[in-house]
Amino acid sequence: MKATRTAIALLTSLTLLTGSAAALAGNGNGNGNGKGNPHKDHGKQNEQGYQGGGPSIDIGGVRVILNDNRDYWSPASNLPPGIQKNLARGKPLPPGIAKKLDGRLVGQLPHYDGYEWQQVGTDLVLVTIATGIIYQVLQGVMH
Repeated sequence: MKATRTAIALLTSLTLLTGSAAALAGNGNGNGNGKGNPHKDHGKQNEQGYQGGGPSIDIGGVRVILNDNRDYWSPASNLPPGIQKNLARGKPLPPGIAKKLDGRLVGQLPHYDGYEWQQVGTDLVLVTIATGIIYQVLQGVMH
């Protein structure tokens, strides 16, 4: 019985040591190859509108929803050029220029936890709720 306990203790210790070493070794992140870096693709976009580090947005699908629900939003005029150039991914949303969307339209648009859709001029903007940082700008979709 003593030998069994010793063997179990030895096996448990060995398992803990092996597991700890594997956890410390990691999975290759941080070794300069860029794998696992959530900001690696920051700003890059594929045809569906995916941008690394946040939700994947189907821009075409959002355009269809806007077109199918025109009764729930009002066309707006273009922003002044100075404000328009500051309306970009990764920048804070300028205060006082965004308009909340009709709840019926919000219910149709894709929902992403921690993000909110807002209208800014003729643009639809996805903003991080906690920070007010712009995640995505769909330019000219609300004209």
